[in-house]
Amino acid sequence: MHVHISTSFISPLHSSEKMVSSGGSSFLLGMLFLVSLVSLQAEAATKKYQFNVQVSNVSRLCHAKPIVTVNGMFPGPTIYAREGDRVVINVTNHAQYNMSIHWYTSSKPFIYIILSKYNESHFLFCRHGLKQYANGWADGPAYITQCPIKTGNSYVYDFNVTGQRGTLWWHAHILWLRATVYGAIVILPQQGTPYPFPKPDNEHVLVFGEWWHGDVEEIVKQGNSMGLPPNMSDAHTINGKPGPLFPCSEKHTFAMEVEQGKKYLLRIANAALNDELFFAIAGHNMTVVEIDAVYTKPFTTSAILIAPGQTTNVLVYANSAPGRYFMAVRPFQDVPIPVDNKTATAILQYKGIPNTVLPSLPQLPSPNDTAFALSYNKMLRSLNTPNFPANVPLKVDRNLFFTVGLGKSVCPTCINGTRLSASLNNITFVMPQTALLQAHYSNMKGVFTADFPDKPPKAFNYTGAPLTANLFTTHGTRLSQIPFNSTVELVIQDTNLLSVESHPFHLHGYNFFVVGTGVGNFDPAKDPAKYNLVDPPERNTVGVPTGGWSAIRFRADNPGVWFFHCHLELHTGWGLKTAFVVEDGPGKDQAVRPPPKDLPPC
Repeated sequence: MHVHISTSFISPLHSSEKMVSSGGSSFLLGMLFLVSLVSLQAEAATKKYQFNVQVSNVSRLCHAKPIVTVNGMFPGPTIYAREGDRVVINVTNHAQYNMSIHWYTSSKPFIYIILSKYNESHFLFCRHGLKQYANGWADGPAYITQCPIKTGNSYVYDFNVTGQRGTLWWHAHILWLRATVYGAIVILPQQGTPYPFPKPDNEHVLVFGEWWHGDVEEIVKQGNSMGLPPNMSDAHTINGKPGPLFPCSEKHTFAMEVEQGKKYLLRIANAALNDELFFAIAGHNMTVVEIDAVYTKPFTTSAILIAPGQTTNVLVYANSAPGRYFMAVRPFQDVPIPVDNKTATAILQYKGIPNTVLPSLPQLPSPNDTAFALSYNKMLRSLNTPNFPANVPLKVDRNLFFTVGLGKSVCPTCINGTRLSASLNNITFVMPQTALLQAHYSNMKGVFTADFPDKPPKAFNYTGAPLTANLFTTHGTRLSQIPFNSTVELVIQDTNLLSVESHPFHLHGYNFFVVGTGVGNFDPAKDPAKYNLVDPPERNTVGVPTGGWSAIRFRADNPGVWFFHCHLELHTGWGLKTAFVVEDGPGKDQAVRPPPKDLPPC
C-alpha cells in the first residue's frame, strides 16, 4: 500500500468574508480566534492513498480461490486520519467487475462561531468552516451518487474529515463485492485532544466478515435465477480469518498480544453481509465507549451486539489471569430463518504465555437472545457533554413512517414464476442506469420521481399474524424529497409480511439520533411520550428490532441525494431501499458542489 502524507493549509475564511469588530474586547476575541484557527490548520494534513482493485488468490478453509481485493490485501488496508484532515484516495480498477467504494463519513458541516456581546441588541458573528458536506460525489454507492469505475479506469475520492473522530469503515458498494472488498477507517482526535475515557495503552482493529467457499457473485446469480436466497456463507471471520474451530486454520487465526495490567481499545466493525453478530472475550468484560464514531456514556458488558454497517469501540482491561482467551463472534437471529451459525474466533494472548496453552471460549448470548439484544441497545446513550453535545431536533418539520416488508415479484424464469423481493411502503426500489445524484444535479428527466410516500398506502396490523396473501409489491425509482435544513422524524416499522425480522438500516450522508425503539406496532399517540430527547444514541446505522420499530431524527442540512437502505445485502438486492433528495439551501455554500472532472461516466 502506498501512503503519502503531506500537510495542507485550507483557509477557514473566504477572502470575500470579513470579521466585523466593535470595540476592543471583540477585536481581542477575533484575534484569539484567528490564532486558534492557525493552530488547527498547522495540524491538518492531506492523507493520500492508492487503492488498486485487483484479483488475488486467497486460501481459507483448506482451499484457495481468486477474490477481489484492494492492494492484494484481505481485508483491505486501514485508512488512518485525524479529525480535520483531508483524505484523497485514488481507486484504480484492475478487476473484471465494475467498482465503487463507500466511505462511512457522515459529511457533517463543521462551523466556527464567535459570539461577542456589543450592546443589548447587537452581537458579532463570524461563521465559517471546513465543510465536506454537499460532496456526495465522494460517497460511493453505485448508481446513487456515481456510476461505477469501469475496468482499467480510476476515480479519486476526495473528502475532509470534519466533526468526526473514532472508528468507521469502507466497502465496495456494488453487487456483493463487499464480501472481500472492505477495511477500517480510524479517525484520531486532533493533536492534544484527549479521549473522553481512560487513555488506552494500545489499540487494535477488529473487522468481522463472512467467507464463502465458492465465487460469491456466481452464488448470488444462481439464487437470483431461481428467485431464492443464495447459499449462506461457510464461515464468519475476524480480520479475514475464521479461527482454529475451522479446518486448515492454524495459519488463519488472528492473535492479539496483551500485557497484564494494561488497557486496550478495540475498534470493531461488522462488515458481514447478512448477519448481526454477538461478540465476547473469554474471561474479560468490555466497556463500550463509542458507536459509529460517536462517543457514548461508558458502560460495561460481557458481550456486544453489532449489526452489519455498525462500529463499536470498547475498552478491555488485561486484568485476568495470564493465559490465552478466545474472542468469538456468532450470529444473532431470533426468527427461524437459516443463517450461518458457526462461531469465528481470534485469540487474546497474554505476553509470555506459550502457544501450547489451550484458549477458553467465552459465554456468548444464545443465538436467539432477544432480551439481551433489546437491553444492550437500551444501554447505548450519547455522551452529551459540552464538548460532545447531543443536538437532538426537538421540533419536527416532517414526519415519515416507513413499513418494511418482504414480498414477491413476477419472474417467469424463476421457480413458481415469482422471486422474493422486499419493499418500503410497499415499493420495491428499482436501481437506475444513471447515477441519481448526477440526474438531480443536471436536472435530467425520466431517471427518478420525487414522490416516495410519507406513509404506507394502507394501515394494517403490521406485526400481527403472518400475512402470506397479496404480497406483490409495486416497483419504481421513487425518492423522498426533503427541504433543506428541515428536521425529520422517521419511524421504521417492521412487518409480518411473510415473516418478521430485524433490519439494520443505514442512512448515507448523515448521522441521526435513535430517539425511540419498541416491540410491536408503533403507537403515534403514546410512543413519542417515551422518546429519549436528552441523550439518545447518535449513529449512522440503526437496528430495527424483530417485529418492532425504531424512530430516528435528523436535520436535513446536507444537500444532495443520500441512499437509505437495509444493510443486509440480501434485502438490499431485493429492493429494500430508497433515497432522500435533500434540496439545496439558500446560501452559496449550501448547494451540491459541481461534479469532479474524473467522475466515472455512465
